[in-house]
Amino acid sequence: MKIVHLSTTPAREVITAAISTLKSGGLVVYPTETTYGIGADATNQKAVDKLLQYKKRREGKPLSIAVFDQSMAEIYVELNAAAKKVYTTFLPGPITVVSKSKGNVAKGVTSETGALGIRIPNYPLILQLIKAYGKPITATGANASYKKRPYTIQDIFSNISEKQKSLIDVVLDAGELPHNEPSTVIDTTLDDIEVLRQGSITFSETSQIKTHSTEETVRLGKKIVQKYKNLLSYKALVFCLVGELGAGKTQFSKGIAEGLGIKKTIVSPTFTLSRNYPFEGEGKKLEFVHIDTWRLFSSKEFLDLGFAQMIDSCDVIAVEWADKVHDVLNQYSDEAKLIWVKFEYGKDENERTITI
Repeated sequence: MKIVHLSTTPAREVITAAISTLKSGGLVVYPTETTYGIGADATNQKAVDKLLQYKKRREGKPLSIAVFDQSMAEIYVELNAAAKKVYTTFLPGPITVVSKSKGNVAKGVTSETGALGIRIPNYPLILQLIKAYGKPITATGANASYKKRPYTIQDIFSNISEKQKSLIDVVLDAGELPHNEPSTVIDTTLDDIEVLRQGSITFSETSQIKTHSTEETVRLGKKIVQKYKNLLSYKALVFCLVGELGAGKTQFSKGIAEGLGIKKTIVSPTFTLSRNYPFEGEGKKLEFVHIDTWRLFSSKEFLDLGFAQMIDSCDVIAVEWADKVHDVLNQYSDEAKLIWVKFEYGKDENERTITI
């Protein structure tokens, strides 16, 4: 492994060393405006295979690639109107835009559903590197999965195995980076913007709906889960339900089940704590897990239900009384899509104000 200190090495030498490594199918750790990333030639199968030995990709979730500009991005993905608006407004910058891949990258970069994430980092040296190399490089974080965000090289080395360390060929060390949030990740594959992960740039997704019967609340749950169902190829969906007793949380959960095609009757899990309902989603067997935290006394009890495993399986989870375990839920905001739903009584007996 070669460590290149950016503070003492001319930019030309840095870029030459990085390009030489990329051409040979090697891995380069590099700084961005968010955290340290790890780069491989995204069009080189040998390089991508090596990267996947270093950092396993979750099934269905694409690796991101870094490109120089929008014109370069359009070689690798199809940009619809929603994507182009984001490019024009926010890039270069800390946003990853997921679009439909054109299939011009190595196997393992594009997701099984044909999606590909694009980054145009707001870091001049890395943009120069990509422009000089002429090909995209992978833009995944250099940390091991679920480990500390890498703001220093030591953050990386302290949390990877010796085997992983041996896979790294060159490190571009810029010292300690500002502790910025990771990139915001948005999906534009359906001609609309869906936020997969909120980062330093925040997209508002709040909406407020009034329902006037239990049937309307069920239909709303069905509509909302169908809106987000495409995200199951990337991550778990967690509906965090908050509201008083009888305000509509269980009815909304019944709608979620309907939206997933589950025929079995949904029963409140108040006394069993959780109930599981299998369904087919994104070409694989998944589960809708309905959890009631009313009788739990601690966050540990919630984790003991196997919540982390549910997230890893990309399941759909509805958590009633979610405010009791908000600290745990927020810890998984990178790995899961958290959808907070607040239920409030309206002006009459059947009216509910639901804020999503």
